[in-house]
Amino acid sequence: MPEMCKGYFMRKFLFLATISGFIVSLDQLTKLYIHTHYQVGESTTVLEGFFDITYVRNLGAAFGFLARSHPQFRDTFFLIMPPVALVIILLILRGVEANDRIQILALSSVFGGAVGNYIDRVRLGFVVDFLDFHFKGYRWPAFNVADIAIVCGVGILLLLMFLQPKPSSAKT
Repeated sequence: MPEMCKGYFMRKFLFLATISGFIVSLDQLTKLYIHTHYQVGESTTVLEGFFDITYVRNLGAAFGFLARSHPQFRDTFFLIMPPVALVIILLILRGVEANDRIQILALSSVFGGAVGNYIDRVRLGFVVDFLDFHFKGYRWPAFNVADIAIVCGVGILLLLMFLQPKPSSAKT
C-alpha cells in the first residue's frame, strides 16, 4: 500500500476512534451517574409534562425490542450481534473515501453508540436508559446517549443513500 494511501486509511480510523471515543465516554459517564444516583424507576422532572430523567433498565434493544424473549436467546443474541455489527462497520469504513467526512461521522456515531450499549450489556446485563420524553399521555420509550448516536448515525446514512445521484442506465 503506497504511503499516501496509508495516511488516508489511518486518518479515517483515527476519526472513528475520536468520535466513537467521545460518544462512549459521554454515554458511559451519564449512565454511571444515573446508575449510581437513582433507583430503578426513580424520576426527576426536567420539563413538566414533557421530559423527565427516569432510570430504566432495558433488557431488550431499541424500544424494548426482544425484552420479553427467552433470556438465554436474548442474552446470547445481544452478546454476539454487536461485535458482528462493529466488524461490519469497520469493513464498510474501509471502502469509504477518506474525504467523505459525513459518512465517516455517521459510521463513527453508530460504532460509538453500539460500543456504549454493549459495555452496559457485558458489565450489567442490561442497558441503562434515562431520557424519558412524554406528551399528553403518550410516553416515548426511554433512551440514552448511545441510542441518540445510533439513530443519528443511521439517519445520516439513510439520508446520504437517498441523496446519492442514481446511476443513469445508458442505452447503446
